[in-house]
Amino acid sequence: MPMIILIVVLVLLLVYAVALYNGLVSLRRQTQNALSQIDVQLKRRYDLIPNLVESVKGYMTHEQSTLEKVIAARNQALAARTVSEKAAAESQIVSALGSINALAETYPQLKANENVLALQEELRSTENKIAFARQYYNDVVTAYNTKIETFPSSIFASSGSFGPKELFVVENATEREPVVVKF
Repeated sequence: MPMIILIVVLVLLLVYAVALYNGLVSLRRQTQNALSQIDVQLKRRYDLIPNLVESVKGYMTHEQSTLEKVIAARNQALAARTVSEKAAAESQIVSALGSINALAETYPQLKANENVLALQEELRSTENKIAFARQYYNDVVTAYNTKIETFPSSIFASSGSFGPKELFVVENATEREPVVVKF
């Protein structure tokens, strides 16, 4: 009888260990997926930027440096690979789009342009989706990091390939706000 109890206890411990390990793997995959969702929304934004530049280019021919700054920021953001690089690139995008918004206020013709109005709505929608994707990513990363630091899952995390993940943080407080595209 004691042997049966010992076997049952060992089997239960094994099942518990497998469940812990699978939970860590699942959370790691969720963090990767959440980061990919941010990338999808950022790509959507980056695809809209050339359309925005083309739409306003005719009205702002003497503001070429501002338009080039927006495209340069977009290209830098597309090249970002790590979470911190993406956050830094987002700062540049927000700044560059803010410059276009400020200049656009001096061109009333832009306010009546249907293409610009449609892009404005698309960018507003995309900014909301980016904010949601960032929040979801940070929530999943927080849950994952907590899981790998708490006992007993920390034992499996340290013996496996479960390192902490970086939160998506924008350093400048004003850049934490969504881009307001208003023409």
